[in-house]
Amino acid sequence: MPLSIGIIGFQGDVSEHAELLKKAANKLGTEVEVKEVRNLAQLSSVEAIIIPGGESTTMFKLLKLYSMYDRIREMAVNGLPVMGTCAGLILISSKTNDDRVKGMGLIDTEVERNAYGRQIDSFMEDIEIKGIGKYRAVFIRAPIISVPGKTEVLAEHAGKPVMVRKGKVLGLTFHPELTKDTRVHEYFIRMIEGEGYPSSGNM
Repeated sequence: MPLSIGIIGFQGDVSEHAELLKKAANKLGTEVEVKEVRNLAQLSSVEAIIIPGGESTTMFKLLKLYSMYDRIREMAVNGLPVMGTCAGLILISSKTNDDRVKGMGLIDTEVERNAYGRQIDSFMEDIEIKGIGKYRAVFIRAPIISVPGKTEVLAEHAGKPVMVRKGKVLGLTFHPELTKDTRVHEYFIRMIEGEGYPSSGNM
């Protein structure tokens, strides 16, 4: 049976994530089925979920409207692997510093929205990712992880964490789907399959 991976499909780079997931799976020799998720029925059919970038306040409202916010949190607590990128990271964090967006508390991080500035302040930078190596990261109106908490920091930029993990939850301030590099998506697939180290967040 193929591995079923969902992508929250309200906004953001949904097709880009899907394309890289398929390419990553092909490189790993793993069969995947990628699904866009917009309701509870679709959510219940996946084995892992990606919450992509977008506008975090809008995504929060839509997840609440379609009763998916609490369900994602419940499924993640029970072991569903989750990857949150940019706005997705804000949504899974424990403290968002924004009264309009309540974090799910899936990963013990405190974040600051749009901390790098406006859209025109977007940039690309080489970072070093633990277990992956040198990686060209794309930052677009990215949040900053001001407090990583009890997470494992997998990558930093300018002294601040930009990729963190706790158990089966992975958070990134950058957009891995906007490159042709499949290694972050490969990492997520391996994480879903339970390969590699069991991240305790205390390493």
